Amino acid sequence: MPPASDLFRTIPAATVVIFRRCPLGGPPELLMLQRSKAMRFAGGATVFPGGRIDLEDRLLAAQLMPEADQDIAAAQIAGVRETLEETGLAIAIAGRIATDEAIAARALLLEQGALAPILEHFGWTLALDRLVPFAHWRPSWDGAFDTRFFLHDLGTGEVKIAVDATENTRLFWAGAAQALAMADAREISVLYPTRRNLERLALFASFAEARAQAEQFPVHVISPAEEQRDGELWLTIPEGCGYPVTGQPMATAERG
Repeated sequence: MPPASDLFRTIPAATVVIFRRCPLGGPPELLMLQRSKAMRFAGGATVFPGGRIDLEDRLLAAQLMPEADQDIAAAQIAGVRETLEETGLAIAIAGRIATDEAIAARALLLEQGALAPILEHFGWTLALDRLVPFAHWRPSWDGAFDTRFFLHDLGTGEVKIAVDATENTRLFWAGAAQALAMADAREISVLYPTRRNLERLALFASFAEARAQAEQFPVHVISPAEEQRDGELWLTIPEGCGYPVTGQPMATAERG
């Protein structure tokens, strides 16, 4: 049987799970954003920063890292670009970025639409080794987002963020367990991949633990599949990929 990539036309995308130290102590917090209800895909859902991979991301990857895996490098660049655009955070950049510099870079990015002019204008150098490969989700239907997930640690507590107020309406920090509790209480809506990833992220008491587990499990493509369990239809993912929960009744799964 042909691979799913040959059966369905998917959209390459990247997502970054951004960690910070909890100001009150305890497990790390993750940056979440709520998408506008007007968006065609995942309208109103709470997700991690990210978006589709553009041609400019691929061109920059080929220019800066010709020897690297181009799909991964382009996804990392897209993750940096989308995070700056959606949250105002300049991540995976060598050196320390001042808040006013990040604000100016975001404004220029919204004008230019690509990361290369931003790097050139500010003299920035990418440090993509700070983006740790975590997962690769590829749902099996036309128009689905073929998304690579990366982990990134801010290594700090309070940081300045600002929602873009176009595609997204809210930005907030929450521990993974806290975000799951919010979803269970219907305070937020999370799609099936987000829920599975939050359950996995809730295992970790620090970014170091998350990174160690990500390096323990090779990143394989995860394509959720339907199966019958005791007369009920479930949506499942494979065992052995680091996820503590691998299935959910279809009736309760939000697929976007």
